[in-house]
Amino acid sequence: MGGLDRKKPRVFPAGTFLAIALFAAATALAATALAACSFDYGDRSAIGGSDAPDVVMENVDYVRVRALEMQARFTAERAERFEDRNLMELRNFYFEQFGNRGELDSFGRADNASLHLDSMNIFMSGGVQLEVRAEDFAIETERLEWRDQQRVLMGGSEEEVRISRDDGTSFSGVGFRADARRRTWEFSGTAGGTYVHD
Repeated sequence: MGGLDRKKPRVFPAGTFLAIALFAAATALAATALAACSFDYGDRSAIGGSDAPDVVMENVDYVRVRALEMQARFTAERAERFEDRNLMELRNFYFEQFGNRGELDSFGRADNASLHLDSMNIFMSGGVQLEVRAEDFAIETERLEWRDQQRVLMGGSEEEVRISRDDGTSFSGVGFRADARRRTWEFSGTAGGTYVHD
């Protein structure tokens, strides 16, 4: 067990980093499925041009089933697709991933999310939470950004990211960055807390 109080970047082993990436990937999957709808409304200049969404869905409930078992569930209060910008905007969304026997494995939520359909980059804001029970891992912050090509998850430069586990690990810091390829976490700003290593 060790205390953390650092003002320079520190790297932590991230065997559970894939749990973080799961939330971003699952959000992209569900939002892409919702985005598959495409309609031609003709000239939109009379209703606001490219500022108006092409597709609006409210009280969305998307369920993915395989072999008669629910794999994932995704809900959103509102989803808007903007064809010209290759953009899907989500409001008040919640995601659940289920394990082999139908048990809840992971879940997450955010007040808002923007999914760029061409790059699959995702920006989440407002009460962002992720919990992966199989990995005993939870993360909370006010904003997260997933950059798909680089396979990098980043917090805001000023926003605090809090990470906790049931074993007593609990720490937070600013300048959070997680790299899926290198399997590391890093805080470029101040970080503090307790990291428990068995």
